[in-house]
This record gives sequence, C-alpha cells and structure tokens, in this order.
Amino acid sequence: MTNKRISIDRDSFDHFIDSRLDDLLGKPDERTAQDKILALFQRSAAEVPAYRKLLASKQIDPANITHYQAFKTLPLMTKAGYMQAYPLPERCLGGSLTGADRIAVSSGSTGQPTFWPRSAAYELDVAVRFEQVFHDSFHSHERSTLAIICFALGNWVGGLFTTSCCWHLARKGYPLMVATPGNNKAEILRVVRELSPYFEQITLLGYPPFVKDVIDSGIAEGIAWADYKPKLVFAGEVFSEEWRDLVGQRIGSDMPCFDSASLYGTADGGVLGNETPLSIAIRRWLAQHPDAARALFGESRLPTLVQYDPASRFFEEHDNTLVVSGENSVPLIRYHIADKGGLISYQAMWRFLETQDIPACTALGLPADFQPRELPFVYVFGRADFTVSYYGANIYPENVTVGLEQPNITPWVTGKFVLETEEDDHGDKILHIAVELLPDITEHPGMASIIADSIQQQLLRLNSEFAQYTPIERQTPRISLHAFADPEYFPVGVKHRYSRK
Repeated sequence: MTNKRISIDRDSFDHFIDSRLDDLLGKPDERTAQDKILALFQRSAAEVPAYRKLLASKQIDPANITHYQAFKTLPLMTKAGYMQAYPLPERCLGGSLTGADRIAVSSGSTGQPTFWPRSAAYELDVAVRFEQVFHDSFHSHERSTLAIICFALGNWVGGLFTTSCCWHLARKGYPLMVATPGNNKAEILRVVRELSPYFEQITLLGYPPFVKDVIDSGIAEGIAWADYKPKLVFAGEVFSEEWRDLVGQRIGSDMPCFDSASLYGTADGGVLGNETPLSIAIRRWLAQHPDAARALFGESRLPTLVQYDPASRFFEEHDNTLVVSGENSVPLIRYHIADKGGLISYQAMWRFLETQDIPACTALGLPADFQPRELPFVYVFGRADFTVSYYGANIYPENVTVGLEQPNITPWVTGKFVLETEEDDHGDKILHIAVELLPDITEHPGMASIIADSIQQQLLRLNSEFAQYTPIERQTPRISLHAFADPEYFPVGVKHRYSRK
C-alpha cells in the first residue's frame, strides 16, 4: 500500500508540475464533472468502511447509483451524522490512516479539535486554486515574489494548507520564496523589512482583519508598503468592497481586481473556490448597485463571490445552503458544509449582467486584453448556523453561554445574548456581544467589563481557533448591556437568534 501511495503521489506531482494552468483548468464540462463524481462515489462505496455503513443504514445499493439523477438522491453527509459518528480511520480510503501523510486541525463548537487527515496528492487540487490567483491576478510566474504566510501555523488548517500549496508552486518553477512567520506581527514586519527589497513584489496571506492589523502596524512603524508592491490573499471571512478599498489605499493598490483575492475554503474540503479578477469586478459593480445584487442573490447583503472548478470540487444547492463533493483522504460525497449560498453558471452570470447593460468585461472596468476563465460561480454568505467568523475563527454561541453561566454573572443576566462582528471607524473588526439583563437589574459600573472578561476566559478555554487565530489585543469582546425584553435585541414573542451576520 505504501509503495502504491508513493507511485500515486509521484504521478500526481509530475502531472501538476508538467501541466500549464490552462491545461489544469481547461473549460469545464458538466457531464465530465458528473462522471468524475459518480466514479468517486463508487470508489468510496467500495473502499471507505464508514461510507459503506452509511449507505447500508439507508438501504442503498451502490450498484443502483449509475447516473447523476440517482447520485442526487444519496443522503447528505454531515459533521454530526457522519464525521463524528464513525471512527476516523473508517472514514478514510482503505479504512486506514496509512493512506494519508499529514493532519490538519479545526475547532468544533465545544473547542474539541476535529482532525482531518490529508494526502499531498489530493492537496494538488487545492494548489491549482493558489496557482490561479498567483498566475492570473498577481503574475507571479513573471515576477519574483515573497509570499509571507500570516495564518496561524502548527497543525491549524489555514497555515498548513497555504504554506504547502505555495511550496508546490515554487517547486513548479514559480520564482516564489515562502516565509512562514505565522500570525506573529513582529516577525511578519521583520520579514518585510529585511527580505522585501530583494523581490519585485510581496504577498501577505492571512485572515482579513489580521492582515489589516499587520498593514496598520507597519505604517505606524514607518513601512512604506507601496514600495514593495504588495498583493493580498484572504480567507475565512466575508468583507465589504469598502473594506477592500480602505486596505488597498494603505498599501498603494491601484488595481483592486488584481491586487487581492479571497479564497473560499473549509477545513474538511480544502480551498473550494477563489476570487478572480472577474468575480471581484462583478462584486464591486454589485456593491454600487444594491438592487441588482438583491435580484441576483436574493438578499440585501453582499456575499463572497468566487469561481470554482467543478472537476475538482463539485457543488450542489440544498435549501439555500451548499453541498460539496470531492476527493480527499476522507472523501466528501454530498457533504453539507452548512454555508448559506448558491451557484450561478458562467453563462447565467453573463445573461444577468447583460440585463444590467454590461455586455463585456470592459464595462466592469477590466482591461481590454483581459481573458476571463469560463468557470462557474459560487456565492457564500457565511455559516447557515449561529456561528460568527472572527479573525478566521468560528465563534460559537455555546462558548459564550459558558461565560455567562459563571456564578458571579448569573445573578445579573437571563442568559440570552446576540453575537455579531462590527467594524470600528478605522475598519478594524470588533467582537460585539449584546447581553440581556434580568428584570429589575440595572447596569452598574464595571459590570460589562466583568462579563467581557468571563466570556474571553471561556473562549480561550473552549475554542482553540479563537486562542490561536485572534490577536491578544482583539480577544476581549465589547459588551453592551440591554434591559429585559429590549425591542432591538430581545423582542418578546420572537424566536431568539443568538447571532447576527
């Protein structure tokens, strides 16, 4: 088995390294993508013990799943019903961890880490997403580039994945050097000062609010970012186009559609899609035309909009949420990732744009020689459950609840709260928690501070992503205290929601 794995890895790497990006992406063919997913299903049914058990529990005979319409009837995989229901080795190809060579970690709602075994061979699909950004947006195949990894390192999925994929690009021949200071701001800025002058451009890769913190700290310390022609790669959070402009101004960016890109990824599936110059240009236009955005997405808020390769990660919609299938050491077959969003084909996107009097890319402000890739779009509003993303960490209501249940807090509060992120006047992220007081309890000096400290302690204890990803100076939440049945946050007779997006 080991020798077979080595052979597969070598073949995969040789194909990745020897193939041009145009050949790796190509023009998507829906039938080919469906056939590939059907083949993955049959392989998983034969080689993944946990998936065989899941099918048996639903009385499904894999031999009957011979076409895409039948595939669409398969049960959805969920974290609770599949990932947490079967032992880790049983969820892997071959029923063993020996087919994987690395591990990634993400935090769950209780703070208990979830482990995701991976193989370098399957990581190459993700590397293509990075190559698309570095090639099409940053032209890093033509310019020496210093890639500075600003995600948390260790086994945490963001830093591990990003570093590995950038190394793959360097091995492929991109003039790319990878520096890994992680989320240590002082070390990031030291790398910038000492190494950036030797490269034609630099790239900062990290969670949006943390990258902004790095940029602002650098300005305060006298770093002239524009001298280094920085590019930015983000992941983990939805941000506004106004925020992109604010950060772009601080680094001297004059081509917002080419100077930054956001990745859409999950710990379990890797990078599923990426912003492109076209998707950014469309999103920026939609930001100026909210009625058009509402018509396209069905909501007033603006989602992340990325393009994806259906031959790599195959998306479906389910009740306005996303379902994904794809190869991995733990194969994903109709995995419900609980992100609210939807799909738009490349052709459907252009049909919509034409109704808005946008006949070509130039009408979106893109250069006349720009050639878009004809890839479908996926849009993502964020988690469909009650989690809030903050510095790339999923903040769960369950963690906040524990902070409010401490003996010194319970005499004051009902236990109801609303969790949300806000931006201050400087564009920095703030974790805000509105807390409901018990009847006849009024706020007194120091109460909000005591509650903030209690919640912070529990977040650090229970949520390992929060502890690893969030800068220390951003870990204390802002608490606002509200009277019982406050109509803005705690209206009577309405089902309470513990977060706002």
